[in-house]
Amino acid sequence: MLWLARHGQTAYNAAGRFQGQLPVPLDDRGREQAGELAARAVALAPTVLVCSPVARAQETADIVGARLGLTPVADARFAETDSGDWTDETFEAVLARDPEGFSRFVALDMTWGFPGGERFAEQQSRVLAGIADWRAREPAGRVLIVCHGNSMRVAQLGLAPSGEATPERPDNGGLLAL
Repeated sequence: MLWLARHGQTAYNAAGRFQGQLPVPLDDRGREQAGELAARAVALAPTVLVCSPVARAQETADIVGARLGLTPVADARFAETDSGDWTDETFEAVLARDPEGFSRFVALDMTWGFPGGERFAEQQSRVLAGIADWRAREPAGRVLIVCHGNSMRVAQLGLAPSGEATPERPDNGGLLAL
């Protein structure tokens, strides 16, 4: 069994700001969400804990790992999308400057990419490769991967039957069974 979990909230999440791969720490609510995720994860009994190397995912995984007695293993394939030129910008500012691009971001348009950053198709390729790899390594195990909203969405889209609706962004601290 494999689960994806979204990191806890950061000040950037609360403010509607693109953080991409910036080392933004969890805020107080994010640490609470990580603790809540850890409590839910106890019932799942994962044998392996994997995380994105991005700071907010690592911090979440450290909190979860402390509760589970597991040391997180960083895997760059689960990092958030490189948001390129939009990094550190507010959603509001980007929407005003590039409404079409922002719309394609929200819609998870797989042909689109962040200006100066990564395309969703590229991210999906690395995330799906990571999922396949961890499934192959731990066939009898239970793997919990702490990652990011876009990582979860591109995974869901890539693993869903054709024609399913584009998945919504999961809540901070959200959990998805695959």
